[in-house]
Amino acid sequence: MIKYIGAVIGFAVRGVFGAFAGYLIGSLIDRLLSPETEGPKRRGFKDVFDQATQQSVSPGDFELNLLSLASIVIKADGTISQKELDYARQYFVRAYGKERANATFRTFNDVIKKREVSASRVCQYLNMRTRYEVRLQIIHFLFGIAQADGHVSEPEVKVMSEIAGYFRINLQDFESIKAMFFKSAESAYKILEIQKDATNDEVKKAFRTMAKKYHPDKLMDMDEAYRKGAEDKFRKVQEAYETIQKERGM
Repeated sequence: MIKYIGAVIGFAVRGVFGAFAGYLIGSLIDRLLSPETEGPKRRGFKDVFDQATQQSVSPGDFELNLLSLASIVIKADGTISQKELDYARQYFVRAYGKERANATFRTFNDVIKKREVSASRVCQYLNMRTRYEVRLQIIHFLFGIAQADGHVSEPEVKVMSEIAGYFRINLQDFESIKAMFFKSAESAYKILEIQKDATNDEVKKAFRTMAKKYHPDKLMDMDEAYRKGAEDKFRKVQEAYETIQKERGM
């Protein structure tokens, strides 16, 4: 509204150029006064969270959107596993503390029991507000939920694959994280994103690349649970490399 008033006043004083200047100044004032563009301190955002996002998003919004994705995975196989619920709760307790986690889960219980969640909408919202490394960690978190009952089912893999697609995560990165939760002869190679016939030099290069990609330092500005997840991925990369080394006698 102020931008239009500025344009009118500017036109009256300096004509067309005054109108243009008045519009720009008024637009700036509108933005400063708008609740949607308030800075983190006015809205009570944590500085650590601002560092992890591309645009401002409140921790509460992030948590609820993350739990919305968790609810999709938990319901994917047609049952609601208490072990999977407990895993998600403990993850949030580690990340945000018991009191805040409990408050979030009161809303989450309503979501998981009564509402259908649009994965595409949630991911579209988070895509604009999180780095690629954070989205990789979300996929890792969702696989952790799926495995909490001792088995990652095909329906769970399917919905996580869809979520990864919405997150614009490339297929190799998704398969790498997936392989961390499935033990097979091929897992070590999938984790390093290489073929089994790769040369020893290619294996070493892949290890360096993946170690850099999943290094915990990339999420040092995130909460503890995210750092723990990053450390777990990094450890899986190291274990995969050591497995191939032993297999080949490198």
